[in-house]
Amino acid sequence: MIPLPLARIAEITSGALSGMADPRAVVRGPVVIDSRDVEPGSLFVALKGARVDGHDYAAQAIRAGAVAVLATRPVEAPTVIVPDAAAALADLATAHAAALPQATVIGVTGSAGKTSTKDLLARLTGRIGPTIAPVGSFNNELGHPLTVLRADADTRYLVLELSARNIGHIQALARIAPPRIGVVLNVGTAHIGVFGGKEAIAKAKGELVEALPRTGVAVLNADDPLVLEMASRTDARVTLFGRSEAAAIRAEDVVVDERGRASFTLRTPSGSGQVRLKLYGAHAVENALAAAAAGYELGLPVATIAAELSEATPRSRWRMEVTDRPDGVTIVNDAYNANPDSMRAAFEAFGVLGKGRRRFAVIAALRELGEDSAALNEELGRLAGGSGLAGLIVAGPDAQPVLQGAYAAAQAASAAGPPLALAGGPPMAGAPAQPPQTLILHVPDAAAAAAELAGWLRPGDAVLVKGPRAMGLERTAEQLLGGATQ
Repeated sequence: MIPLPLARIAEITSGALSGMADPRAVVRGPVVIDSRDVEPGSLFVALKGARVDGHDYAAQAIRAGAVAVLATRPVEAPTVIVPDAAAALADLATAHAAALPQATVIGVTGSAGKTSTKDLLARLTGRIGPTIAPVGSFNNELGHPLTVLRADADTRYLVLELSARNIGHIQALARIAPPRIGVVLNVGTAHIGVFGGKEAIAKAKGELVEALPRTGVAVLNADDPLVLEMASRTDARVTLFGRSEAAAIRAEDVVVDERGRASFTLRTPSGSGQVRLKLYGAHAVENALAAAAAGYELGLPVATIAAELSEATPRSRWRMEVTDRPDGVTIVNDAYNANPDSMRAAFEAFGVLGKGRRRFAVIAALRELGEDSAALNEELGRLAGGSGLAGLIVAGPDAQPVLQGAYAAAQAASAAGPPLALAGGPPMAGAPAQPPQTLILHVPDAAAAAAELAGWLRPGDAVLVKGPRAMGLERTAEQLLGGATQ
């Protein structure tokens, strides 16, 4: 960050210095909310959560080298006391972004693919100037300002991921660091229970393009009608990406190899290039196109864009991480999060990657689906149960609709051939009298899933692990890999 004295931080946040804080003491960064991340020169923001109160770690932060603490009550440390620490963090980031006149802010949003697209785009902008982008999915009211505060006077590009859990959230994030380029990937069913419908999700995602200046650029998915409609909500210039002829930046001749990695011709108004992705899943094509469109708007040559996309590997954890064990078992760790759309994409990619092999999956019931939860989770079960798996483990609570759908789909599939053995019944009434073609089992948690699955696997098998973030299914993948950290 740009160095700031405590007096200036207090002024920006409407705070008061306390605890013998020296107004001339300079914070040089980073700004952190976890005392374990403190470095010499840091500002530690003490947030009170449901289980942990950051104020209790103020002294520890100072011992680790923090210059001061941003807090809502006095602590035994040099302190800037503010009414609301999260709001003060946003105010500080807003002032910081305004002091970066040479930085171009690029915002990325969508129901799925935000993090992967952000990572690809940050790789592209890194070719033409110092770039700051979120670590993982720092895309909410805390992670977003923390990312902005990592920028300094040398930063030329801020590639930011913006998420929304309700109307107005993206608008608030865009105020902190006003974007010049806004990328909207898609409108899906993530958090549909919170929003109440896809139209409301589209309204929230469209707040990004509404925040663009007339001199800015809206990069929109030509293949998603709800995203395409956002062109009418901005005064900025619009450029389209996708697979349709209407897209200025589009993919042609898409081919997916036996590992589920796509190759395509990247077509632009000024020429074309060949892209061979190292990322897994056909859905990575759309993410690559979105990043390519933004990079093209920044003046990157098509050949450079194609080369960088072809060399890109996952930067963020637990997103289609494919690891081959020494015994030939392939583990696909896509456990960072899940919604109906990303589940379909994952099973599609897994069907290609695992073709001709015994395939297993560990999933969990999806959340934040509102009144559609039972129907959408039953649909997930049908997707998994009908995808030709040798075994399916559903972990965690609220599994009944998933199991119901899986049993129905597997039972239908069993008509095509002799059924396999049944591994345990679902916790519900009306279990089928005959075993389905796919092994189906319900377990309480990620550890139980790993323990059970370990006994099923043999060399050459493939496993998909995917579920909502709260289930922590990455632990299943890590245990199957022998405790390796991905």
